[in-house]
Amino acid sequence: MVVVAKTSEVPNFGKKVVTVSGREILLVNVKGTLFAVENECPHQGSPMNAAVVKDGYISCPRHGYRFNLVDGSCAEHPECVLTTFPVQLTGDDILVEA
Repeated sequence: MVVVAKTSEVPNFGKKVVTVSGREILLVNVKGTLFAVENECPHQGSPMNAAVVKDGYISCPRHGYRFNLVDGSCAEHPECVLTTFPVQLTGDDILVEA
């Protein structure tokens, strides 16, 4: 796992793009629970940092595909899965496995 940010850099309901091994990953804070997903929609590549986060889902800003933040699944379009990454907190450090 790699330290990618401090918890203070991703406020409640906030997002932050980080790069790990040349790959853009979006950190999302939902009520203190941190998620890490790829920053590109698997449908047509739209950046997910402009996405809306609500009720445990992140919605692509281009076509509205809704992805589960836990496993990246999309109920409406099961062929599209958003890659998710394990997240760990160590003190104020956010670590991601990518």
